[in-house]
Amino acid sequence: MNRIYLDHAATTPMAEQVVHTLVEEMNNVYGNASSIHQTGRIARKKLDDARRILAQSIGAQEIEITITSGGTEADNYALFGTAYARKALGKHIITTQIEHHAILHACQQLEKEGFEITYLPVDQTGLISIDDLKKALRQDTILVSIMFANNEVGTIQPIKEIGNLLKDHQAYFHTDAVQAYGSVSIDVKETYIDLLSVSSHKINGPKGIGFLYQNKDIYLKPLLYGGQQERKKRAGTENVPAIVAFAKAVEIKQQNIKKSNEHYRTLRDTFVEQLQTNGVEFKINGSLENLLPHVVNVSIPKTDVETFLVQLDLAGIDASSGSACTAGSIDPSHVLVAMYGEKTPELRNSVRFSFGLNNTKEEAIEAANKISKIILG
Repeated sequence: MNRIYLDHAATTPMAEQVVHTLVEEMNNVYGNASSIHQTGRIARKKLDDARRILAQSIGAQEIEITITSGGTEADNYALFGTAYARKALGKHIITTQIEHHAILHACQQLEKEGFEITYLPVDQTGLISIDDLKKALRQDTILVSIMFANNEVGTIQPIKEIGNLLKDHQAYFHTDAVQAYGSVSIDVKETYIDLLSVSSHKINGPKGIGFLYQNKDIYLKPLLYGGQQERKKRAGTENVPAIVAFAKAVEIKQQNIKKSNEHYRTLRDTFVEQLQTNGVEFKINGSLENLLPHVVNVSIPKTDVETFLVQLDLAGIDASSGSACTAGSIDPSHVLVAMYGEKTPELRNSVRFSFGLNNTKEEAIEAANKISKIILG
């Protein structure tokens, strides 16, 4: 039985060109980028060239890109680095109820350390209210962290409007763009973003690598102490082969973003239409007007998500009930709780399907047919 992988929002398979690049660099580029000899200088040039590609992908400068171990570290660096560097200016931070746990758990820790966190609510489509953000802003607000697009339901937030609101306020504007990067065009200068988190493994790159964009005019307190790598922002010998492979994945995404998004939408629409044709009763969770092209989260009445996921697995379909980081949890999705409230049916009957470059239209139809058979019998 051929498996149909529909969980690309959790992670993506590495692209063939990226695998080739990674292996080639691991074989040939083994120097320490901080060494001054020729072998080290070769590694340094590879690192600098990759950083240039990463920076250009979001309209940033090379000096504004700090390599991290992924999205979680980038999120933590943005939050803790800002909080510790700016606590003399205030201890108030604003975020949302639907953030990834890399943000929410960091905020919970900061609360224990005396910081005050405001968690903005969202409506039933997963969108925040700009009016709510305006009301929450205070003179002592030092950071606003609002994700670019939600990883569970795919709702895209009004990032440019948020940036415009904050551009004349002392608060830094951070956005977790891990799920949006590669699917949405991003220009940090046009949207007045100060800090932005990205992870490689969401765009067919290697795991364990990512970056934090940090506007060159702002300061964050480092979280790691050691060498002077990453312009003293992030100690530790750089993983040059993974960084170069990450940059290759970025190049591929940037060159094909329009084509791949059209492909995703076709797959998603075909999948949804086939479910409708088969007579499956369901509704889509999230904002249909502001939705990532590769994600669809559906609520199916009279199903139990845990049982349903097992049935999907047995049928050869990989999907999830939400964030992969909480896949082993029996707690309902905090995103759906924020959208619908507690004890609503959507908390127990919603599944996320997310498409990728290797999926075909035939797979979308086959998956919908198998799902229909499970539900309808």
